[in-house]
Amino acid sequence: MDRYDLRARVSAVLTAFLDSQEVLLAEVSADLAPVVAALREFLDGGKRMRPAFCYWGWRAAGGVEGGTGGGADDDTGIEAAEAAAVRAAAALELLQASALIHDDYIDGSDTRRGAPAIHRRFERLHRDGGWEGEPERFGAAAAVLLGDITLTWCDELFTRCGLEALRIQAARPVFDLMRSEVMAGQYLDVLAQARGLSVSTPQETLARARTVLRYKSAKYTIERPLQLGAALATGIADGPLTAALSRYGLPLGEAFQLRDDVLGVFGDPAATGKPAGDDLREGKQTVLVALAAQQATETQAKALRSGLGDARLDEAGVETLRSVIAETGALAEVEARISELTQTALAALDAAPITAEAREVLGELAVAATARHG
Repeated sequence: MDRYDLRARVSAVLTAFLDSQEVLLAEVSADLAPVVAALREFLDGGKRMRPAFCYWGWRAAGGVEGGTGGGADDDTGIEAAEAAAVRAAAALELLQASALIHDDYIDGSDTRRGAPAIHRRFERLHRDGGWEGEPERFGAAAAVLLGDITLTWCDELFTRCGLEALRIQAARPVFDLMRSEVMAGQYLDVLAQARGLSVSTPQETLARARTVLRYKSAKYTIERPLQLGAALATGIADGPLTAALSRYGLPLGEAFQLRDDVLGVFGDPAATGKPAGDDLREGKQTVLVALAAQQATETQAKALRSGLGDARLDEAGVETLRSVIAETGALAEVEARISELTQTALAALDAAPITAEAREVLGELAVAATARHG
């Protein structure tokens, strides 16, 4: 993610974009200053995973050789196209911010990346100001609205990235599909939590968990960003290259989310930025939990049903559920699946019709996505 200073360049794009939005919001009201300040801090700590896959999808398809797409093939044209591709990729960080802000409120999470979640931050603003009404209600409203504005800004930054209009138009179906899929996956995630372990059979729970994993995270994190970048480079949203990138991106995206599921239960809070066991307190119906439920003894199943989704679950309760997940073999099965999916992705990468440099970097990104600790 740091080749060609990509992470720093994405951050610079976001900073410049927020600078311009701050000027516009200041003209509306000085009371909007906390909104931009909150979003600056929130956007400062991302991994830049989705922009990285979008950018390397663009390079994989030969985008850097394509200049502006308008016939320019000199250094200036190539540099302009490169900068525009980075701006388009950076737009995905705004989409991620929207999803996370809403997700944290939906889940009742207190923290994100080691700092207060957006709804908690605005609850505190309300309390510190001694305002009227309920701080929690104000925080909820702020989270909904900040999630909405980052979703709107995502579209704005993407559309005005500077690439040729025909290329943006060609990539738009991928961009739109990605946003629809992640929202659909988010709803299915909420629905699965509401149903819990007692309403569905273990087999139904596992099938639904796999659907959520695919649409809420796997496609949106890797497959669609890759395809988006390639479409911006070629002006073609569907074809052999798109299919080849899918064969790499989809299994890798699933491995990425499975790793996230493991970290949500067994991760170190210092690395993840969230309290240990938060996924258990929130009642997340992950593949990890679904496998444990499917393979649990009656005693283990009872422990899962009583502890999962209990917001007051203490460290001892978290440790009990961790033990169940490990003892049922669910943890080992997920780790094996992560390895299998990663190898499938790497094999597809070897056969993909892409540039040699992109093949090398996408191989490195596969390791970064699945072997991480936070």
